[in-house]
Amino acid sequence: MVSLSVFSKLLALGGSGGGEGPEELGADFIMHHITDHVIYDLHVLGFDLSITKHVLMMWIASAILIVLLTAAFRKPKMVPHGLANFFELIIVYLQDEVMRPYLGEHSRKYAPYLLTAFFFILLCNLLGLVPGSATATSNISVTIGLALLTFVTVQAAGIKNHGLVGYFKGLIPPGLPIFILPIMVPVEIVGLFTKHVALAIRLFANMVSGHVVIFALLMIIFMFKSWAVGGITLAGILFVSLLEILIALIQAYIFCILSSVFIGTAIHQDH
Repeated sequence: MVSLSVFSKLLALGGSGGGEGPEELGADFIMHHITDHVIYDLHVLGFDLSITKHVLMMWIASAILIVLLTAAFRKPKMVPHGLANFFELIIVYLQDEVMRPYLGEHSRKYAPYLLTAFFFILLCNLLGLVPGSATATSNISVTIGLALLTFVTVQAAGIKNHGLVGYFKGLIPPGLPIFILPIMVPVEIVGLFTKHVALAIRLFANMVSGHVVIFALLMIIFMFKSWAVGGITLAGILFVSLLEILIALIQAYIFCILSSVFIGTAIHQDH
């Protein structure tokens, strides 16, 4: 969502007589909104541990999840209602439609990680739609961190079920001629990493693109300075903003389902 402070600043620039107008500063405004900013500078033993806006939003998302889930399941009941019923509806759907088809009997074992990742990403995505906030998942460092957690889980699952040698041996399709192995081994190793890199970039790109589109549309209003163009553009901004709510849910779902696929592939290498 577009924060009122940025909108007011653009309005002031649009009405100014000289200097740089919003058409010149458009890229700066967009980058200022989608990039991270340090709130509290902190360095410990040479390490940068500064608290940034995205870090703060992740803390807020984590705190909200802890409070909501604790309140919902503080007193488990055979027939849940209210908030517990809402969470159970989502959990049962993900269990039946996402985790069990790819993980089989192992689905309950990896459900805590997959469900935590789903709700955390979803809440970070939705918090980014609140005016004046920030989308933590539009930070490539955050999405790489999430993808790295999936990568570690995948390797741990494969090694646990097949052993260290058996797991990495199973990455190579059986029955290949020996002369093809020097080509296939590097390809499989690269593929092991690239699919998780794609997992990170997919989430990052989809979350940052919505904000870029909204601010690009906003800049059009001040570039053309026309009520007609402004009305159409504001309708487009509203549509994209509503669409971002759906994208927030879809991207959390995609991360969950792809993580399930990767873990399931590591466990069931013979399929």
